Amino acid sequence: MRCQPKLMLAFCVTLAVVPAAGNAAESDAALLKQAQELFAKLPADFSDAAHPITPERVALGKALFFDPRWSIDGHISCATCHNPALYGVDGLSRSMGVLGRVHPRNAPTVLNSAGDAVVHWRADRKDIEDQAILAAIGAVSSGHSDHAGWIAKVKAIDGYAAMFQRAFPKEQDPITSANLGLAIGAYERTLVSRASFDSYLDGNVAALTPEAQAGLNTFIEIGCTGCHNGAGVGGAMLQKFGLQQDYWTATGSKTVDKGRFDITGDQNDLYVFKVPSLRNVAMTAPYFHDGSVASLPDAVRVMAKVQLGRTLADKDVRDIVAFLNALTGELPKDFALAPVVPPNASAAQALPKP
Repeated sequence: MRCQPKLMLAFCVTLAVVPAAGNAAESDAALLKQAQELFAKLPADFSDAAHPITPERVALGKALFFDPRWSIDGHISCATCHNPALYGVDGLSRSMGVLGRVHPRNAPTVLNSAGDAVVHWRADRKDIEDQAILAAIGAVSSGHSDHAGWIAKVKAIDGYAAMFQRAFPKEQDPITSANLGLAIGAYERTLVSRASFDSYLDGNVAALTPEAQAGLNTFIEIGCTGCHNGAGVGGAMLQKFGLQQDYWTATGSKTVDKGRFDITGDQNDLYVFKVPSLRNVAMTAPYFHDGSVASLPDAVRVMAKVQLGRTLADKDVRDIVAFLNALTGELPKDFALAPVVPPNASAAQALPKP
């Protein structure tokens, strides 16, 4: 039926608007269904049978996480590179460690990291507990060459013996590398930051702005979800960085990092890195394993180009960034509050805020 001018104007407008509204609702529902199939909400915490979370372990883990005194120079803690004020990163391309030593790669956020299936850019850690254990003897992270070094430092700080005993009551001498990992791991497994995207996945379509929904749609359509999926929107697999072209031509990286190849020597692992979680990505610049890209829009363009062989329109970039902003979660309760470590049996001393 063709509408005539003037007389049929109101009727024509009605015909145009009603189907559009219906189509929009159907489109919203279809996008939500896709998202629910590809992603998942974050859990309340990342505990499991092998890694229980107890108040005593969390208190000990948090104290160790923020305490620089057990590093070789007494100046570097876990929180130095994973600063609560910066969403669990340090804002540097590559972190500064003990004695002014520079880490070879960018520090990822500690938030939600316990949910990742692989740990470290080159997946050379089994889990976050293993990461803590090996960081305790890292040349850059702690400076100790063996576990005896940091154990001696911890035992020299009054109060830690009692905290370890409370956290591991069945052990006669609980200050061990395994228990260090379990304690710091217990604390990190509480660092969950749920975002508006989790509310969206619960069915609240209005939790995402129209721009963010458009970005989510584009994110799915162009193939980003091939690697960035699940509860972490990434963090579950390894992938070559530069499927379509050498990554350093797009990032301007000063050093070409061979990635997992340097661990395995396998040519199939050349330029292979962990696919990072995109949770809180808008707050954790600079980007990539070497912190070579400063802005999120530029990082989106780089990924589209080197992984998917696509050059995105400015609107698509803005929409995807809007979606990524919806992955910014609330900081965990008390994350930024420094722990209290008793220096002796009769007094308590609060560590300075990181």
